[in-house]
Amino acid sequence: MYPAELEKYLMHVQKPGRYTGGELNSVIKPHDSVDIRYAFCFPDTYEIGMSHLGMKILYSLVNERDDALCERVFAPDVDMEAIMREHNIPLYALESGKPIGDFDIIGFTMQYELSYTNVLNMLDLAGLPVKSADREALTPIVIAGGTCVCNPEPMADFFDITLPGDGEEVTNELIDLLKEYKKKGAAKKEFLAAAAQIPGVYVPSLYEVSYNGDGTVKEVTPTCSAPAKVIKRNVADLDKMFAPTSFVVPFLESVFDRTTVEIFRGCIRGCRFCQAGFLNRPLREKSPEAVEAQCRAICDSSGYDEISLCSLSTSDYKGLEKLLTNMLPWADENKINIALPSLRADNFPKELMERLNSVRRSGLTFAPEAGTQRMRDVINKNITEEEILSTAAQAFSGGWTAVKLYFMIGLPTETEEDLKGIADLAQAVVDKYYSCENKPKGKSVSVNISLASLVPKPFTPFQWEPQDKPDVLIEKQNYLISCVKTRKVNVSRHVPWTSFLEGVFARGDRRLGRVIETAWKKGCHFDSWEEHLDREKWTQSFKECGIDPYFYTARVRDLDEVLPWDHMDYGVTKKFLQKEYIKAHKGETTPCCREKCSNCGAARLNGGVCNELGKTVV
Repeated sequence: MYPAELEKYLMHVQKPGRYTGGELNSVIKPHDSVDIRYAFCFPDTYEIGMSHLGMKILYSLVNERDDALCERVFAPDVDMEAIMREHNIPLYALESGKPIGDFDIIGFTMQYELSYTNVLNMLDLAGLPVKSADREALTPIVIAGGTCVCNPEPMADFFDITLPGDGEEVTNELIDLLKEYKKKGAAKKEFLAAAAQIPGVYVPSLYEVSYNGDGTVKEVTPTCSAPAKVIKRNVADLDKMFAPTSFVVPFLESVFDRTTVEIFRGCIRGCRFCQAGFLNRPLREKSPEAVEAQCRAICDSSGYDEISLCSLSTSDYKGLEKLLTNMLPWADENKINIALPSLRADNFPKELMERLNSVRRSGLTFAPEAGTQRMRDVINKNITEEEILSTAAQAFSGGWTAVKLYFMIGLPTETEEDLKGIADLAQAVVDKYYSCENKPKGKSVSVNISLASLVPKPFTPFQWEPQDKPDVLIEKQNYLISCVKTRKVNVSRHVPWTSFLEGVFARGDRRLGRVIETAWKKGCHFDSWEEHLDREKWTQSFKECGIDPYFYTARVRDLDEVLPWDHMDYGVTKKFLQKEYIKAHKGETTPCCREKCSNCGAARLNGGVCNELGKTVV
């Protein structure tokens, strides 16, 4: 529970339930009963962090151990932070109210680059030095996992350890090692050198980076016997992987206020902009029996009335029909909604639509990503307009009236015709609704376009691409909106300067650590929130540090350039990504993994679709 001295201030902040703890299914353990205390930090507000599946999995995994505990920590909003700083209340964990500086491990999940300043702010609120080199004691060890650590270099000065890949196995191995080294009173440097020998553990301080005269990376050199390449951890069999049977139920409505159960990891599709699809190869599926058991257990323990079947492309799940056949009767009986996010418009069968009619409907979401076939070929989306409209017609005939379509702008080789194609495709979906004989009577259609800007990311074929500057993106957004001629189509768009800053840190190197620290000292945090993002302070920080941010976004990289993340190994080879980059500029597509193996390199990680194709590597 929260520190006693905080109680008199809680009524002076918005949403005090963010800071109290004591929720249903939270795990309370005496601190003196365990050897390792783990503070799991989400560097954003409670409502966002409580929606994150990774936190729920690792929270339960650590608390399953008799010798360890895990407690949750979130970034306090600005009103709460002001009170904590004024009254010298350190950042604390929700379960015990104890300062996180007293824990053995402080772990951050890094899901988006614009949370970097929040990490520094949380460490400072905990009374800890923000730089790894200035934290000399063995504990707390500050670690990070999640999507962003595929390029850990911009935050290399601040984290002791990062964990690329799946965390379910390596977390326990790291806890075991720290327990051993803590018991014998080892020094921090001794522990870090030993930790670097665990597969899937990266210790930034054990690597030296040199640069060429043009500012590009010349070489990354390991020291202290650290591996030259850090290979991501990969759980091959998801049925044997730890999975929680209960979730902490938040006091406040979270961003995704429902049960989330993972049905597979990875993706077979190879969309060339999609970092998650490449980072999580190979695709590995859970069995329908395992998924259903987890859904039932979590619903029973939490009381949620909606289940989201989580994946990168839900309709690619081979066991979906069997799973829904088993789940729908009890979901219907208990008035539980089943949400299917991340559907593809080319393999959403009519039978599935009819099955979902028996439970409450959520809006359907599809991601064409581009408005013209030429551009969909460039990004390897491998769906046609005919398939999109056919699926929309099925949805409308099945009773749906709201469709959300995800698109991107700023894609390589993009023209005005491609931008106009987005508006034209949305209009075609509207027209398809009114041409359907079986559409819902007396209701109008709503087509919502979510318009993102391409941020080229590491470990994608577009990692060498220049990123459109903010003013160019604004022009493209305005042009596209001018092409929309009906009120039935609504357009929401991202803030281009946010995408720009994200792009800087996505492909940045260690020199950006000074910029991040400088901006934080100027007061920058919650940079992913439009109302908090301070463009002027960031601009000043880049200037003061002598860093040109467009060096990281606006230039075309040579295919042979040493990239800041080249010493990270996520299975997919650089050679394969280079081939995909060249094919993109030729408008050539690559088949999905189940149709034909393209030898991306992920087979050496074992598991899933690679094993199905006989590509197992021992």
